[in-house]
This record gives sequence, structure tokens and C-alpha cells, in this order.
Amino acid sequence: MNLIIDAGNTAVKLAVFEKNALLSFEKIALADFSKKAKAFIDRFPDIRRAIVSSVGYLDKRAIDMICIFCEVHQLSHASKTPFKNSYATPQTLGVDRIALATAAFYYNPKGNTLVIDAGTCVTYDMINDYGEYLGGAISPGLQMRYRAMHEQTSKLPLLEPEDTLDFIGNSTENSMHSGAINGLCRELDGVIDQYQERFTDLTVILTGGDAQFLSKRLKNTIFAHSNFLLEGLNYLLEYNKR
Repeated sequence: MNLIIDAGNTAVKLAVFEKNALLSFEKIALADFSKKAKAFIDRFPDIRRAIVSSVGYLDKRAIDMICIFCEVHQLSHASKTPFKNSYATPQTLGVDRIALATAAFYYNPKGNTLVIDAGTCVTYDMINDYGEYLGGAISPGLQMRYRAMHEQTSKLPLLEPEDTLDFIGNSTENSMHSGAINGLCRELDGVIDQYQERFTDLTVILTGGDAQFLSKRLKNTIFAHSNFLLEGLNYLLEYNKR
């Protein structure tokens, strides 16, 4: 069994895979990791290897604790990948994007694939039909757009995303919802259109925390896949044990 640890800025996702099958998944607060991770691991005594992907700050003591139970691979730009990395600055490529590119490579090994991760930031990552990672883009995520409007002004409130009846907002709050949600959806559709003009038979994967909320609002055909990054990490763990 493989233990997958995906540490973000405020939360950690823990998953257990048996070969390519996801057996269990749990999301815990970063501050509770050391306490709750042990309880999670104890449920699966057959775990032999783990991979740690951290875009935030995961305490070294927490990683050392995992090492007590199994062999641990810490994902970095030095890890082996199954794709050709043509990023101009591979040492700056985020581990989350490495995992997404890996998942895309295995999901569609002979096709053009654009992966969009709608999380804290929205990342766009492109793997072409030669198995080459080209790069992509990074932009503010949905929650970041709401926070920016609140924190960078004196009077706009802090809102949570919710449906609006019309794209023309008839109140300040509705106008903010329209700007944040419709603005991001138009960005997503526009970026997808750009990639479709350059790459034939493009497959688009939408993942991340806001994927389900956004997917039904896009005009382009996409595949929503909530566990795409975790699957990529599992593939990388297997690839790096060779």
C-alpha cells in the first residue's frame, strides 16, 4: 500500500492507494497533522511507502514521524518524472504542478492534455502528445478574488461564493459574486479556447477544490476529476521506487 500526503497552506490531504485504486481519503487541518496522521496510518498496517508533496509548510518533525512507519519520498524538482520537462526553470516548478502533469501523462499518454487546478490559485499545465511538459499559467483562485476585493478596499464585504440569478448584479454583493465567478469562468473558457486553437484533440481536466462549483458554469467540454493530483502523486511514488 502507498500513503499519499498532499500538504497545502492550511490543510493536508491523506490518501491510501492499493496499486492504482484509492482505498481511503481524509482531509485534515495542517495544525492537526501530527496527531491525526498517526491515527489514519494505524488503520492501514500494510503501508510500505509514502510520498510527501508540500506547497506550504509541513514541519520536519511531522515528516520524521511518517518515516517511523514507512519509507518516505519527498517530492521535489529533483524527483524522476515520466514526462519530458521543458519548463525553462524546472527548479521553480511547484510539486503540485509536477503531480498534475504526471497524472495527465498517464491519463492521456498519447494525446494533448490541459490540466486546470482550481484551488487557492488556478494553475494551467500542458502536456502535449509527445509526452512533453510545456508549462502553463498561474492566476488568482476564486477565494483569493473574494479576499482581494475585501482586503484591498475599505467597504466591500468578505463573501463566500454563491449562485447569482443574473450576470448583471443588482446589489453590491451580487455584483461581487458576478465579478468573481463570471470573471473566473470567462477566464477559464478563454484560456481553453486559446489552447484548443494550438493543440488538436485537446483533453481538458478540471480539478481542485472549486472544480465542481465551476465545471457546470463552463461552455467548454471538460472532465472534472477531484482526485487527479492524488493519483499523480501515487504514480510518482511508483515511478521513483525504480
